[in-house]
Amino acid sequence: MTPQPELSVIIISFNTRNMTRDCLNTLKRDLEDIPSEIFVVDNASRDASAEMIAEEFPDVILIRTDVNLGFGGANNLALHRATGRYIVLLNSDAFPAPGAMRLSIQHMDANPQCGLGGARLIGREGEWQPSARAFHSITADAFTYTGLSGRYPQSKFFARLDETWADQLAPRKVDWVPGAYSIIRPEALQKAGPFDLRFFLYYEEVDLCMRIKQAGYDIWYWPDIVITHIGGESSRQLKHLDFSSKASQVTKWRMRSTLLYYRKHHGAKAYLAKMLEEVLYTFSMWRNRISSNSERKTRATHFAVLREMMRKAWAETNGGRVSPPAPW
Repeated sequence: MTPQPELSVIIISFNTRNMTRDCLNTLKRDLEDIPSEIFVVDNASRDASAEMIAEEFPDVILIRTDVNLGFGGANNLALHRATGRYIVLLNSDAFPAPGAMRLSIQHMDANPQCGLGGARLIGREGEWQPSARAFHSITADAFTYTGLSGRYPQSKFFARLDETWADQLAPRKVDWVPGAYSIIRPEALQKAGPFDLRFFLYYEEVDLCMRIKQAGYDIWYWPDIVITHIGGESSRQLKHLDFSSKASQVTKWRMRSTLLYYRKHHGAKAYLAKMLEEVLYTFSMWRNRISSNSERKTRATHFAVLREMMRKAWAETNGGRVSPPAPW
């Protein structure tokens, strides 16, 4: 009988062939002495990612999809097949530091009430990324959208969402951790259920962490587990306002998921989430529109587009009650 793997590692690949290769090579070095199984779910990539994985990593369990299932849907395919004592979810643009997988196992063994644990995420140059976060609320989102959380990063009141006020080198219980890396106790997943397919992209890990906590488990942040996350760099605030079709699509997905999340967990507050963004976009639109500066005129147009996108997201989700058919 084949012994049970210590870890089942699941990676979602979507048009990131070279980065997926680097991720797998880094991961396999860290798993060298750990019994494990690695799943890669290729989310209908068009860059021959699946062919590369099949050719260069024959021991990896490759699952191919015909369409893009989103983050949660793709992970669910592998979650149903995972047999490890613990399950690790790892982005294809995330690279564990040496010893990260061993530390992950040790922390889970030492904390039997932990249902899901996260790591300290850093960028390519070692810069900090939000790694331990609080659940969304209308107030916390307002502080983030208005920039007050960034202006007062040491304030527990204003910086509550990203918890920038906390000691980032101290382990602690948190509400949720980003999906770039997480280690999950299968028993907690069985009680909480897999990813909710209503969330095609964004908020799926927030929703999962909330359900794991509701099932009676803790969520932990462990800073000695270090993950270099390249994708975090793309989330920096844009230096320009070139609202490309790709950026527009991603923003629309975020808005839909915001409404779905608030409706699911906060009921009628979904309307407040909609109005919060609409009011802020309207205010920013008029503040820039009255200026004679051409750049500010462009900014006014940008905020007008955002306001209209939120209104469409509200209609497309029926106020957060219905998820549009996947793929979005």
